[in-house]
Parts: sequence; structure tokens; C-alpha cells
Amino acid sequence: MSEEKTTNYRLLPQELAGNPLKLQELLSGEAVKVAEHFKPRQWEGGDEPVAVARYASREFHELEARKLWPKVWQFACRAEQVPEPGDYFVYDIVDKSVLIVRGADRAVRAFYNSCLHRGRALKGNAAGTSTELRCPFHGFTWSLEGDFKSMPCAWDFKHLNAEDLKLPELRCESWNGFVFVNFDDDAAPLLDHLGVIPEHFAPYGLEHSCTLVHVQKRIPCNWKIGQEAFYESMHTRTTHPQILTFIADVDSQYDVFDDNVSRMATPSGVASTHLEGVSEETVLHDNLANSGRMSAADVAGIQLPPGSDARHFIGEMVRKRFSQASGRDLSAATIAELQDAILYSLFPNVQIWAGYFVNIVYRFIPDGDNHDRCLLDMRMLGRYPEGEPCPPAPPVQFLDLEDSFDKTTGLGPLANVFNQDMRNLQHMTKGLKSSRDGQVQLAHYQELRIRHHHQTLDKYLGL
Repeated sequence: MSEEKTTNYRLLPQELAGNPLKLQELLSGEAVKVAEHFKPRQWEGGDEPVAVARYASREFHELEARKLWPKVWQFACRAEQVPEPGDYFVYDIVDKSVLIVRGADRAVRAFYNSCLHRGRALKGNAAGTSTELRCPFHGFTWSLEGDFKSMPCAWDFKHLNAEDLKLPELRCESWNGFVFVNFDDDAAPLLDHLGVIPEHFAPYGLEHSCTLVHVQKRIPCNWKIGQEAFYESMHTRTTHPQILTFIADVDSQYDVFDDNVSRMATPSGVASTHLEGVSEETVLHDNLANSGRMSAADVAGIQLPPGSDARHFIGEMVRKRFSQASGRDLSAATIAELQDAILYSLFPNVQIWAGYFVNIVYRFIPDGDNHDRCLLDMRMLGRYPEGEPCPPAPPVQFLDLEDSFDKTTGLGPLANVFNQDMRNLQHMTKGLKSSRDGQVQLAHYQELRIRHHHQTLDKYLGL
């Protein structure tokens, strides 16, 4: 934090900050009805340390490859990535590959990405369009629905019949444009896995959501390390000091709903309790300049009216802007849902921001079979008007290990926030493997979502 920015307020000793009841205090001042689910959910997961080997060992990665990924619902792509018949998307997880195809009947299916002849991947590239599924090796061919069509030299395969050659399918189910797959034929339905998420997200119009920005970044750390950087807000003071004036980081509320779903709700439009003496004008200015919710043109010349507080003033600005963008009446929306950072996690590796517009979605997956690297798949969801077609998905902006988020377009001030996160993540593997006692210590409350994730993971792994 620069000397210039700290002249009108004071940074307090880090030991003193934190008010987990802050969100409830703010919700009590809402002018509209607040949903019951915003009440705190108590969860006790103990205080035991987490073993470094869970992140750093090859053996643990291989255990996940055998017992987690083949058994769990996992977000593979968005429906707008396969909008028309013949559109396909390849989803890879560790050493398995899935081919997701929209058929001529417009249904979305997931097939094992493997030719039934000699096993070549039917599609090697990540996405495209095809009139049929034809193996590039020998030409075995299937319809978009997976029905066998033809083979070379049929006289030499009389021992096979068309029914035996139907492409094997995986479980494939969708929710509000999110396409999930599961290798386990006996898995419970996706809606069971989603738990409270459909109910909690029902007001937000995700059935009309579309991808505005899509970025994928390769990171030199285990997928769980990357994911856990977004499981708590306590790192803000040290990692993102520029947002302390309008983000109540250590005043976040943490909730657990079931094995698969947890939530972090961080108030915005109010200063962190790390700071003392922050003016409402400073909260307004820094929020508009650094939150990423509005462009410079949107906020130019905005002044806080006399007697107003920044949180409610910004909330009403956001209400008006999002109503116009989505074509929806948002008069019943709370200030919290319009501007707070309310982040739900869905086991094993998806996080979705709640709210009415610009929902950020994070997904962390292993980078192939490399347990020391992962891929951050990040997208921002907007809304399209009811009655209009979903806009096409934007191209993926891929960032390799050495690339910064400055190379992306569409993220605004958030690019700097992600760069700051990456500066930590690139050093995590080295630090963990240098640990003498082989343990990670977690905060009892603010890092409970990390502990919760590991306890659910253990249930899959049989630990």
C-alpha cells in the first residue's frame, strides 16, 4: 500500500482485525427480504494439520486418479461451447479423455474419447465441428449420437456387429448451461451432488447465462493448492492490499452445507477491519476503480451524495446497471447479492460466484498426469435477454507458465488481482516440499473450507 494512499486512514496491527459477524450486521440493514440461507451455518472440522503429501506426493495424485476422478461429477464445459449439432468439446482429466458432442437431436452426450478399433482418440483437438465421428486412423465412423455407421473392409470384421460397436457413453447431465460428466454409471444424479446450489442460485437467472470472458492459465502447483488460494479471504492484507479499503476480507462469513457445498461471503463496499479511519469517499473511489464491476467510462465523475454511504450507493448503481444489462427487475435483490463476493464451492474443483450478473467461475484440474502442475480455468458469466439466443462462447485466452494476466482482455482490474495470486502459487510447491515436519496448519474458522474439502476428499479415497 503506497504512502500516498495511507495518509487519511491507518493500517492496524494484523493481530487485531476480524469480525465474522460483519455480514450479518450488514444484512440487518437491508431494505428487502434476506434469504434464510444467509444465516451462518456452524461446522466443526477440528484443528488437525493437513499432510504436505496430499499436495506434493505422486502417490496421492495416483490415488486421486484411481478413486476420485472416476467417481465424481465434474464440470467439463459450458453448453455454449457446443451450441449446434456436430459441435464437440474434448475434456481431459489426468489420463482420461471425454468427447462431448451435441447430436442431431440437439442432446448433449459424453463419449469415451477412444476408437473401438485400435483405441486412437477420436478427437485430439479441444473443440470443433463435425458431421460425424470418424477415427482419423482407419476410418471407423459413428453418428453424432454414437451409433456405428461404417468401417473399412467390413468383410474382415464379421466377428463384430453394429450393436457391439456403439460408442460407450459416460453419464452427462447439465445445470443452467454447466455440462457435467461422471465416469461412474451408478453415481447419484447431478442434482443430488449440487445440493443447495440450485435453490440458492434460483433468483440469479443463470438459465440465461453466457460466457463473457474465458481464460485458462497453467500454474506450477498441485490443483488443490491453486483451488485453496480462493477458499479464504485472509490473504488479502498481504497479497491484495489495494482492495482493503472496500473489501472486508477478515470479516468474511464461512458456511458448510453438506459434503459437496461450502460458501465464503466477503462484504464489499465497506473497509476491512485491518484499517481505521477510511472515509466513505475513499471506499467509493477505490471500489469503483479496482473491483472490476464497472468500466472507467461508467464511473467517471461519480461523487458520493451528501449523507450517503458507499455500500448502498454502489449497490444501487449496480442494481440499475445489471437490470439494464439483463433486462430483469432486480428491485428485490439485496445489496449483498448485488456487490458482495459470495463464492460457493462445489466438490471437487468448481467455485461459482453468486449474484445477478458477472458470476466468476473457477475450475482447477490437474495438468494432465503432472501432480505438480494444474490448469486454472476461469470464466466470467453475464446474461443474455430472455427470448434471444445464447451468444457464442468467446475464444479461450490461454496463458502458459510464464504468461501474466496482463496479456488477457476483458478482466480489467481483476488481471492485477490474479497476477498477485499467481506470485504466491508459483512458490507453493517449492515451499511445501521443503517443509521439515510435513504438515500444513490451518485457521480454525477462516480456513475451514480447506479442511472441509479434504475431509470430503478422504471419503472418496477411502482414507
